[in-house]
Amino acid sequence: MVEHSSLDTMFLNKYCPSSSSSSSSSSSSSSDRDGKLLHALRGSLGKKYPQKSGEVLSAQYGLNLLLVGVSLMLALAYQGPSASEETVLAFLSALMLLQLFWMGCYMGRRERRRSAPPERDAHAATSWIKGGLTMLALLSLIMDAFRIGSFVGYQACVSVMLGVYPVVHALHTISQVHFIWFHIKDVIKRYETFERFGVIHAVFTNLLLWSNGVMTEAEHALNDHKKRLAALGYLNFTVGSEEPNCNCTTSACSMFSSSLYYLCPFNIEYHIFVSALLFVMWKNIGRKLDQQTKRKQGSTGGSCLLLGPMLGLLALASSITVLTIYIIHVEESADAREAAISMYYCFGIVILACMSAAGAVGLLIYRVEDWPMDTTPNPARTLDSKLLLGSSVGSWLLSWCSVVAVGGAQSYPSYRWSSLAYALLLVLEKCVQNLFIIESLYRRRLEPGECPPNSPSHREIYSVTATMAPPYDGIINHAFESSDRHREVLQTSKPDNNTFDKTKDVSLPIGLGVKSSPSRKRQVLKNIAIFLFMCNISLWILPAFGCRPQFDNGLEEASFGFPIWSTVLNFALPMSLFYRMHSVAALFEVFRKI
Repeated sequence: MVEHSSLDTMFLNKYCPSSSSSSSSSSSSSSDRDGKLLHALRGSLGKKYPQKSGEVLSAQYGLNLLLVGVSLMLALAYQGPSASEETVLAFLSALMLLQLFWMGCYMGRRERRRSAPPERDAHAATSWIKGGLTMLALLSLIMDAFRIGSFVGYQACVSVMLGVYPVVHALHTISQVHFIWFHIKDVIKRYETFERFGVIHAVFTNLLLWSNGVMTEAEHALNDHKKRLAALGYLNFTVGSEEPNCNCTTSACSMFSSSLYYLCPFNIEYHIFVSALLFVMWKNIGRKLDQQTKRKQGSTGGSCLLLGPMLGLLALASSITVLTIYIIHVEESADAREAAISMYYCFGIVILACMSAAGAVGLLIYRVEDWPMDTTPNPARTLDSKLLLGSSVGSWLLSWCSVVAVGGAQSYPSYRWSSLAYALLLVLEKCVQNLFIIESLYRRRLEPGECPPNSPSHREIYSVTATMAPPYDGIINHAFESSDRHREVLQTSKPDNNTFDKTKDVSLPIGLGVKSSPSRKRQVLKNIAIFLFMCNISLWILPAFGCRPQFDNGLEEASFGFPIWSTVLNFALPMSLFYRMHSVAALFEVFRKI
């Protein structure tokens, strides 16, 4: 019995693995599987994240960040218990500090890797855009100084956040301008996912700061409108005080408070332009640049500029005069107010008609010249085109609301039909100007020795004619048996003197090597660009500094009601202001490109 059991044990040990060896082999196989899984996981995490997925993730983060901020601002505008001014300012300050942390990390890494400079997009931001943004940033810093001065005067009865916010905003402005000057052209190729989230955070932080400025400025304009209506006896509005309910400890508090609203438009434009530049940087992350993108296009020689600047300066001086007269007379009697509104519409009709005619002439010149199209990838140019079309919606909405209001108006003020003509011309002017700017951005100059793509010379240079071949002298020239080989000979071979004497009567399609001077049509286009540039500045100045007849004419308010019309104005006027300033930037780029 014992022997049998021992034999069984020996038999089992011979043909079956022992329990210890079985457990060790199973553990080794499981460890091998875990090692393979860990290696595969490391490989998948070490791979570069797909660019489109990274863009979608970061865009969703930015959009939700924007919606959170807008929700807080809307609750503040309603003056409900959900949010206070201190809450909104604290939220914005936290976003700016987070952006400062990201910019510091980015610049620190760039400083450590100075020996390997990144690729740079020459079209991302030109020097004149940086200079304009620096000027707007300086005005924003002056506004921050006024806010700090106002806080010092009212510090006994206001929150500390009203003093912290301008300090953080000033630090954010200085750091951001430095970042734009030295890093906005960078094409990021390392840590793409992290940098993509950092750049999009900066984009939407500036958008929220722009939204906060727009809502503050719109509230101030609405309060001014209510005060004028109350003074004229139209309606009895209750207008809240814009200053704290305590005595100021300094004598400059009123000056600080009143000056803030004159500097607010510059701060608004600064943030919206910075967000556009940062968006281009976000689109450039992981992008492969070709040689045409890296090479910056040279500028043309000087041309005769006289009529465009003169007419532009005349429009600018007229707009400043109209602004002064309008602000003075709109708060006086009803007759003076009506005369001021009529003057504004007449000035607008004249300048919009001139701008429409100038843009139409520019488009006609492009049709005659037939310059080639520039199809190289350019995110900055694509963004300019989309922003022009998108920001036009605000003015078009105001214009068609005015058309509806004039058509159904019950009262007959003297400016009724001039308001209609102004609204229709505004729609036409934006359509023509958008076409002119976008076509100018997508056209390129002809290179020396290049002829237009649809010209007869461009077609003839690739054709074979009998007169181009040398005369037959008994020797068969096989190089001219086919057109393909004929083109190769024309491109590679150099004719001798005898051949030149035989073909001297043949007219060459283009003058190769001849340097032509700027044409008269190019000079006309430059004058048109500088004229539209000055006119857009004029049309930005008027609403930015208080000349807004949409608030004062009463036609739209009678048709749509005060709540609806004020909501439309708060949405459309900021877009209209941004359109004018963005057109100024685009037209200057057109002027440099022509």
